[in-house]
Amino acid sequence: MRYRGKHAIVTGGLGFLGSNLALRLIEEGARVTVLDSAIPGCGSNRFNLQPANGHINVVIRDISQADELPGLLASAQVIFNLAGEISHLRSMRDPIRDLKLNATAQLQFLESCVRHQRGVRVVYASTRQIYGVPRYLPVDELHPIDPIDFNGVHKASADLYHGLYSRAGSLDACVLRLTNVYGPRMALNVPGQGFLTHYFRRLLLGENLEVFGDGTQLRDPVYADDAVEAFLLAGAVERLPERIFNLGGPEPLRIAEIAAISAAQTGAQVIFKSFPEELKPIDIGSYYADYSRITTALGWTPKVSFKDGARKTLDYFRPLLANYLPDESR
Repeated sequence: MRYRGKHAIVTGGLGFLGSNLALRLIEEGARVTVLDSAIPGCGSNRFNLQPANGHINVVIRDISQADELPGLLASAQVIFNLAGEISHLRSMRDPIRDLKLNATAQLQFLESCVRHQRGVRVVYASTRQIYGVPRYLPVDELHPIDPIDFNGVHKASADLYHGLYSRAGSLDACVLRLTNVYGPRMALNVPGQGFLTHYFRRLLLGENLEVFGDGTQLRDPVYADDAVEAFLLAGAVERLPERIFNLGGPEPLRIAEIAAISAAQTGAQVIFKSFPEELKPIDIGSYYADYSRITTALGWTPKVSFKDGARKTLDYFRPLLANYLPDESR
């Protein structure tokens, strides 16, 4: 019970990963406040917190407005910062929106944290997308930062903000660079949430899966429970031995393998199609992470295989689909 009696804030806590984290914190005895802007298109869903039975305090406010909540910040003993937009394609269509959500709002939020709870532990959800096209595999934390879309650029800025405040002694921040996290409470009804969200949506609606290109690109999906455990470890350790950690799945898989494993859960077929022209400029090719740093520093390793994680994900959504795809599931 690492968090018993502690007050934890989870930004973006109505979304996919934030809600899974908030629920685990409740199980560990924490007092949890979710701070979420509930901006359309970012994945917020109040049903995600239904298992908490009202024991989570939900504050609908953009993180850029956190100065309006000085008492809330001042009482926080740990902040899990998962707010933001993750759509790479939408960032290319509307970079100013992405800038506001993923960089400007983050800087304003961190300034508020410094003013009202200087030195607080902040664990930030960054992304593998900041690395851009991998120059070598597996990708470690020393890989150059060279994003190929606006989402990656803006997330990289927020990533670096957390590091800068920590070096200055203003915050005690840790950055987790995530890769293709999946599992219960994914935002199935929101476009641009990654290919795994698209796959699970199609399977739940009884549709076949589409693989763009030859499917040989590598990915290392991380199940939500494994990702949540990394956040909990980073938030609870007394002294951070490092401040930046990559997360990765149990093993790299070709996208064609991921599709086949997923489709086998429902009997769907896998159809190969040509790569859409709109996606080619933001395709990074193969990626999988070297997560040995977090294993050494915090003892974290991913435990859930993709086959088991896909089954658990579909099992979660089937009886609850009307809460995630209300129109399509009727």
